Amino acid sequence: MKIKQVEELVGITSKNIRFYEDQGLLQPQRTENGYRDYGLEEVEILKQIKLLRKIGVPVEEIHRVFHSEIEIGDCLEKQEALLRKEKTNIEKMCLLTREMLEASVTMEKMDTDYWLDEVEKMEKEGIDFVNVSKIDIHMKKKLGAVIGATVMIVMMGLVLGTLIYGYTQDTQFPLWALLIFAVPMIAVIAGVIVAMRSRMKEIDKGEEDEAAKY
Repeated sequence: MKIKQVEELVGITSKNIRFYEDQGLLQPQRTENGYRDYGLEEVEILKQIKLLRKIGVPVEEIHRVFHSEIEIGDCLEKQEALLRKEKTNIEKMCLLTREMLEASVTMEKMDTDYWLDEVEKMEKEGIDFVNVSKIDIHMKKKLGAVIGATVMIVMMGLVLGTLIYGYTQDTQFPLWALLIFAVPMIAVIAGVIVAMRSRMKEIDKGEEDEAAKY
């Protein structure tokens, strides 16, 4: 099977399938012309990966299970402990939020020092709050993607505008010559917009953050 067929069959994107290959979780056969050839064994492995990822098991842990470094039972026990910790974190954050609501806080009269002290006390007790720096990094990544795409679009737009202006001023300049240059530029602009939208989705989904864990 080709990777697109596996993608439809298992429900894992081609990009993630290749990522799992890079992490040494599966090794599909290669055809004579070099294309990946996935079999039922690879499909089953991907289903196992999908199941473990659905319950939050990091790829690093899955790698250890697949290479017999740890038993699946030990892996699941460890994940259960992590999930219980996350549950405790959420419950504590809910309690703090409820206390703020019951205190009828307002933006004008909020005692931020008091509430931040409460947060710090809970953090010392082992409660993990939202990583603000991680959110800021996401915003910076988005801004970088937008700036990069905007610069490229503006440059292409200026060149395209110059060509069109030249065409309107020089009646000897053939239309077909204008189209030869203009069509690829329009395609590049469209491609940049599509790539930027795809990049935004990747940042929102945290794909890079997930990969950074492994």
